[in-house]
Amino acid sequence: MNDLIQMLTSQLNLDQGQAEGGVGLLLKVAQEKLGAGDFSQLAGAIPDASKLLSAAPASGGGGLLGALGGLASSLGGGKLGTLAELAAGFEKLGVGGDIARQFGPIVLAYLQKNGSGQALDIVKKLLG
Repeated sequence: MNDLIQMLTSQLNLDQGQAEGGVGLLLKVAQEKLGAGDFSQLAGAIPDASKLLSAAPASGGGGLLGALGGLASSLGGGKLGTLAELAAGFEKLGVGGDIARQFGPIVLAYLQKNGSGQALDIVKKLLG
């Protein structure tokens, strides 16, 4: 288990699959929203990024939140669509909204601690 996954499991009281799926979900959204260069920088700063990407829950379905995300994206509400997509993915992992909201800050803290300044800037741009 890499350091980032260990931070998530211990700080958020998640199992390894939930932590890996959550980081994978964040990476998947980043891959969809970022250019190839920025995504490569980010993926290079997160250990086992390709493994984590494959741990992300499949898109589609997602109940009401997934439907709202699709609707918001089709209407040009990119950020709202992204948030709904993330919420639906975390729901599939069995991770509630309060816990899901803590993933981003922990990933940012991990990147800052490990001196990945460029990746940190990329994530801030993505979230901003």
